[in-house]
Amino acid sequence: MIEHLPILIPLTLLMGALLTPLAGALRRSFAYPAALVSILAACGLSFLGLHQVLVRGTMRYHLGGWVPPIGIEYVLDPLASFMTVVILTVGALVFVHSRDVVQNELPEKMVPFFSVSLLLLTGFCGIVLTGDLFNLYVFLEISSLAAYALIAVGEKPSPVAAFRYLLVGTIGASFFLLGLGFLYMITGSLNIADVADILPSVVSEPPVVVGLVLIVTGLAIKMALFPMHGWLPDAYTYAPSAGSALIAPIGTKIGAYVLIRILFYLFDPNYSRLQLPLTSIVIWLSIAGILFGSIMAMAQKELKRMLAYSSVAQIGYIGLGIGLANPLGLVGAVLHTLNHAFMKGGLFLVVGNLRTRLGHSTIPLFDQTLRKAMPWTMASYSLMALSMVGIPPTAGFFSKWYLVLAAIEDSNWTAVGMILLSSLLTAVYFFRVLERVYVRNSSSTGESGEGMNPRETMPSDVESMEVNASMLVPTLVIGGGLVVLGLLNTVIVTEVLMRVIPPGL
Repeated sequence: MIEHLPILIPLTLLMGALLTPLAGALRRSFAYPAALVSILAACGLSFLGLHQVLVRGTMRYHLGGWVPPIGIEYVLDPLASFMTVVILTVGALVFVHSRDVVQNELPEKMVPFFSVSLLLLTGFCGIVLTGDLFNLYVFLEISSLAAYALIAVGEKPSPVAAFRYLLVGTIGASFFLLGLGFLYMITGSLNIADVADILPSVVSEPPVVVGLVLIVTGLAIKMALFPMHGWLPDAYTYAPSAGSALIAPIGTKIGAYVLIRILFYLFDPNYSRLQLPLTSIVIWLSIAGILFGSIMAMAQKELKRMLAYSSVAQIGYIGLGIGLANPLGLVGAVLHTLNHAFMKGGLFLVVGNLRTRLGHSTIPLFDQTLRKAMPWTMASYSLMALSMVGIPPTAGFFSKWYLVLAAIEDSNWTAVGMILLSSLLTAVYFFRVLERVYVRNSSSTGESGEGMNPRETMPSDVESMEVNASMLVPTLVIGGGLVVLGLLNTVIVTEVLMRVIPPGL
């Protein structure tokens, strides 16, 4: 079985996506267990895959026995195995949490929701594991279509948000596909390893330059790099709570992963840094995104929308690490992918808890009653907020630390200053929630939140408001996990991420 791991992981998710509707057709209550078993099995296989890669090295699987470059190859290397673990661990925690949330928000759409969610994860894992550029595009479209569907079933404005995402996402995918066409025209191959061997001899050809620019532009749209982020705030805000918790932590990171693959594995790392200065453009767009996302997050009154704009800023951190194009920058970018996936996934689980119990997540309506009514949920939020700000020993501090070191090594003092400034801005918009919950009542601040009395949103029996164990445990696991990830950062970097650095970087 070990040699089949690269294909078994996405295949397990795909079979779950197909079997979940069949289980739901027998009885609706069977759909969730079928989906949960699938995601947990795939998650277990991803950890096994990471272990095998660390022990045995890169694993390759030739689909149908056809040897590349003719056949499609699936590759489980240190970067792919690490990303697969991140995707499926967060996905599994969201699935455990989501049963009651989906029953509350989408009672009639529970079966298709879990089936499409598994299809989304199939696409994500396929993108990470494939060694074929066109197959990567296919999985990119599978995950995008699933994401459009998950967003469209949310609040009343969600179909418009999904349609906007569809339009912008299609443009990004078209750029990506056109870029692949230019590369194929010159190299005659779509296998990533094969194209990487051919490119050094043709890298100065105009179609190669145009192809790379188109691919990077398409991926920048997919990862919502500023100013190509316009689809993201509405999509994350109006999607159902479980959908936001699944898409927000992982979706944009997939675009960042592919960008790393293209710039540092497909092409020589020095090409986009010295000959075609794409990394410099990525740096400045990332810096602008960090500032813009942080300022916009401060202006929001809806917690989900605040988290959406926060994601724009956090994507900027990852883009900054990629753009710095040095070992510390790449380590910081990949480590922040892990940390932000857990931080943002946990924060959207908190939103799900609040909406399940309160029916809203409007910041001006929060007050001290919430601290007493949902103590464990708010304690988890506090840990996640500290990590987002970058307070040690939480995980968020260490990825920012590597990014600061990378910027200092590159003598990019603007990037250093922006990281420090954005941490202060992040503290402002996260701590204003903590202030309302732990320090003073919202009624004392002069804000009423659409003219409503905050007390009217809280039931008198505050002791009964904490969510049940199936929702609370994943929230607590992520909250506590951020401290554990912070304490284990040295192990993660030395044992895994140092192996991610490609030759020549």
